[in-house]
Amino acid sequence: MAQPVVIMDESGEPNPYLLGVYAPVQDEITAEDLTVIGQIPADLNGVYLRNGPNARFPMRGRYHWFDGDGMVHAMHFENGTARYRNRYVRTQAFHTEKDRSLWTGVMENPKANPFGNTRGLNLKDSANTDVIFHRGKVLATWYLCGSPYALDPLSLETLGVETFLDTLTGDFMAHPKVDERTGELFWFDYGPRPPYLRYGVVGAGGAVEHCVELELPGARLPHDMSITENYAILMDLPLYQDLDAARQGRYKLTFNRELPSRFGVIPRRGCPDQIRWFDAKPCYIYHVVNSWESGEEIILDVCRVSRPAPSGTGSPLARMISYLKLDARLYRYRFNLVTGATREEYVDGDHNTEFPSIDARRTGQPSRYAYNVSVKEADTNLFDGLVKYDNVTGAKQTYYYGEHRYGSEAPFAPRDGATGEDDGYLVSFVTDEREGRSEVQILDAADLSAGPLARVLLPQRVPLGFHATWVRADQLKGRAA
Repeated sequence: MAQPVVIMDESGEPNPYLLGVYAPVQDEITAEDLTVIGQIPADLNGVYLRNGPNARFPMRGRYHWFDGDGMVHAMHFENGTARYRNRYVRTQAFHTEKDRSLWTGVMENPKANPFGNTRGLNLKDSANTDVIFHRGKVLATWYLCGSPYALDPLSLETLGVETFLDTLTGDFMAHPKVDERTGELFWFDYGPRPPYLRYGVVGAGGAVEHCVELELPGARLPHDMSITENYAILMDLPLYQDLDAARQGRYKLTFNRELPSRFGVIPRRGCPDQIRWFDAKPCYIYHVVNSWESGEEIILDVCRVSRPAPSGTGSPLARMISYLKLDARLYRYRFNLVTGATREEYVDGDHNTEFPSIDARRTGQPSRYAYNVSVKEADTNLFDGLVKYDNVTGAKQTYYYGEHRYGSEAPFAPRDGATGEDDGYLVSFVTDEREGRSEVQILDAADLSAGPLARVLLPQRVPLGFHATWVRADQLKGRAA
């Protein structure tokens, strides 16, 4: 297999997020008749999609992992067969950059960039972060709030910016939540100037039906949110951009341990004066597992980062690597809606796990199982395996890919006619660092330790990336034409 083309930036420094398992691929391909080791289950029908950064051109200035252009990789399973496809997300910035990079990234002064999001953040919205299925389309999102780009889940054709029937104003965060029972989608928008936080609901008919401005003490950087049957949960965390540095064209984050973490509980279609704030120990949270109501309490499970600020000094590249390194633990909050009290505790204080997934049909409802990636102790982010957590028994299962083999977020894929939250499979892209090859592994969600039921070998390496989703066959039938 040919060695990957390494796209360097202008810094002249070897950047680990442009090398090896992170190196971008340049070809968009469709591949069928793939070699399979084992057997693809006949009752695994749907499509696995994973988003991530994939730079097209050499970067102006220094490259940050978050700067890469969005590329979605997909595996479509149907009646025991598999097809692979990868496509760039055709954003406005993608069409603007014809043959070279026009934007600098998050590590450089963005003032000369062509344009940014509606909040005035002049960085390239690359739609490279998550993929969410809603009303027949997949939405590709960006980590700093941008435009949600609609994709066809099978062809991966970019259908354009999703405006929700021309009702969306402003930007859209990376991890909206979909309630499959009601068809609603919940989202927020944040920025460096007031209003610092807006919260909204897209109804089952596809239009924004509710949007309110919520007061915060200053600009913040929330990344995720959660829902329950009756409430939405938003976050005010003590990690924020240094505004003095921003005025000088520098991107610098401050973690203020003197401030608490605050969680805002608001009725799903509540008014600003109905939000209730619960204080907790200072931390940062990238990703929520799930939340639900239990008596007078709301239970919220998250992957909690206790030290989100970069450690030490050194070169800009060294600080970037330090800041990116995930160090999270599975954690539980209990918010008492009667007393206003907060209880918090580790569910697993030992294992560095992140990028969680559940049975998506249980979003906002009590869920028994969580499926997280295991984060290797290394300088960069490497997902060396999977961890399954059981909320009922407290048991934990693990599966590791093997030496120098790293995977992706692995969403739960229910088998046809599934009756339980682990009655199905986990699907993940896995890349071998030594061989420069990738495959898709299919595991029995009820027994991860048994190893893969099937390995589908791919003709092209899949760089390590960000978030993934599973779209069931019954959902594909109703997708946009």
